[in-house]
Amino acid sequence: MSARLKNAFVELVSIPEAHIAGIVVHASQSNLENIKQAISLLPGSEIHVTSPEGKIIVTLEARRSVDIVDQLNAIHALPGVYSASLVYQHHEDIEALDQEIRDEPDASKLY
Repeated sequence: MSARLKNAFVELVSIPEAHIAGIVVHASQSNLENIKQAISLLPGSEIHVTSPEGKIIVTLEARRSVDIVDQLNAIHALPGVYSASLVYQHHEDIEALDQEIRDEPDASKLY
């Protein structure tokens, strides 16, 4: 790998990012409280809704996509979890989160 390409890669990888993922967990009703407690211990996790049937809506936040994957795999490996499905994932550079978004009165300019 050329030095120029290597430097470009290092620069790209070092840009701080924010990753947000939404997942749906389907879990055993009898083990639901233990599963919720384990999920809440994961850094960047937040439980939004739990149904009596064992479905849990969770968001995960991390600085790298690989951390989201690790969290998702950890949830899936919990005893009593039938499935943990990624519904969406979004990421942005940290700097972009500080930018103000203008309110566009003309919807045709929104993409």
